[in-house]
Amino acid sequence: MTVVRNNIGLYLGKRAHLNPNLEAVVDPATSRRFTYREIDQRANRVANAMRSLGIKKGDRVALLLLNGVEYYESFLGLAKIGAVSVPLNWRLVADELAYILKDSGAIALIYGGDFAEVVGEITSRSAAATDIAHWIELSEGKDRDLFATEYEDFMAAGSPDEPENDAGDDDDLFIMYTSGTTGLPKGALHTHNTMTWAVITASNTADIRFRDRYSIALPMYHVGALEPVLNCIYLGCTVVFLRQFDPKVMWEITETEKITISLAVPAMLNFMLMVPDFQNYNISNLRWILSGASPVPANLIETYKDIGIEIHQVYGLTEAGGPASLIGPDDAMTKIGSAGKAFFHTSIRVVDENGDDVAPGVPGEVLVSGAHIMKGYWNNPEATAEAIRDGWLYTGDIALQDKDGFITIHDRVKDMIISGGENVYPAELENVIMAHPGVADVAVIGQPSERWGESPIAVVVRKDYNISEDNILRYCDGKLARFKQPKGAVFVDEIPRNPTGKPLKRILREQFPGPTRE
Repeated sequence: MTVVRNNIGLYLGKRAHLNPNLEAVVDPATSRRFTYREIDQRANRVANAMRSLGIKKGDRVALLLLNGVEYYESFLGLAKIGAVSVPLNWRLVADELAYILKDSGAIALIYGGDFAEVVGEITSRSAAATDIAHWIELSEGKDRDLFATEYEDFMAAGSPDEPENDAGDDDDLFIMYTSGTTGLPKGALHTHNTMTWAVITASNTADIRFRDRYSIALPMYHVGALEPVLNCIYLGCTVVFLRQFDPKVMWEITETEKITISLAVPAMLNFMLMVPDFQNYNISNLRWILSGASPVPANLIETYKDIGIEIHQVYGLTEAGGPASLIGPDDAMTKIGSAGKAFFHTSIRVVDENGDDVAPGVPGEVLVSGAHIMKGYWNNPEATAEAIRDGWLYTGDIALQDKDGFITIHDRVKDMIISGGENVYPAELENVIMAHPGVADVAVIGQPSERWGESPIAVVVRKDYNISEDNILRYCDGKLARFKQPKGAVFVDEIPRNPTGKPLKRILREQFPGPTRE
């Protein structure tokens, strides 16, 4: 057998060897608990069952699942044999999912029964619409799709023994698609090595400890949830999954499962404060909650500080495998609003439009470097060359860096909107709205939202003066995932543009400052 230095799936086997009886995964929705020995054997079953289907190193397998045991063991089982996971955002519609399946060349799909309808839409298309040859459904007591194999039957056919392995190091591990600024998603490609270094730099920076109990409600199709799961394996922690975010359940499991560390984007933190009598839950074991995806408002951090919970703001990207900068426990309550300093094995620069470092306190674009930066964008060398230059990832985010190296995210070079922790790219919405026969021109901007942090609205130039806001919103319905839907539409005579034709969205944001109607 070839000796492999780094394989993310084999790390699970190593932890199972070191701490076989340590609780690894808790799935409250199904009342299931597994030790590291048990979950490693289940991951081995997935790996060996995949092998029996002919899945080999480099083959892509898509995952359309809610958080839970099956996601955990599938991802790690695939990693053991060098297959490449393609995590799918289950909030996307059939058109968006079909594009990703085809672009990635995935030949197998593991999906939950909750998504049978959208999978049915995909399978109803021509055989050339995807390359999927194997459909595996976690039906969980529902009627199984006739064209699919039941997940438990599939897994039971696999041996619990460690599979033979020649994968790892610079072999591909997963392709995680991010919304493209041109309207088409781009697949960030990570290897076993890049994610090993993401785990190492996070483990050497964040206050994560052996036997910590980590509650994760952010979906695992986000690197912001996937990387912490890998951290837990690396350091010997227990993951407590929420299938989907429920603010009341977050407080409940913090008490009943004696949660020590947690993860929630700003919108989730807001919802948690709306739970009646949340102060009555016993949260004495909780040290901190990690929060990112968008800047955390200072008043929100202060509110949690008042109830005895530290919010540790993180700044990260899919392209970086997660880590970029983090505020630690020493500074979380004194540097409120900052996303901290670069992770231990990570470097950050803040530069001007010429790529030169700016002085402390001067805004500039954030550049990130480290061994955890992605290999590139799947089948997109042009986008890769634009994003990674001389070993630095150009993030498109604007930040201020003080003299001590603390980063405060200020704005975005790109026009991305972050709504409830999800990335929304205006170009994608604009492409849909421009297809409306009554629209002459459109620009989409973000407005502040008390509920979601930020929400998209459409600024429209009419071709047909009879169209209304309701016409625009109904036209978008079903063509985009729910979180991408514009929350409103306003009408103007002309979209202000610069000499190259790009809309001047700064002017539009000043003209329509919000907040968004909820």
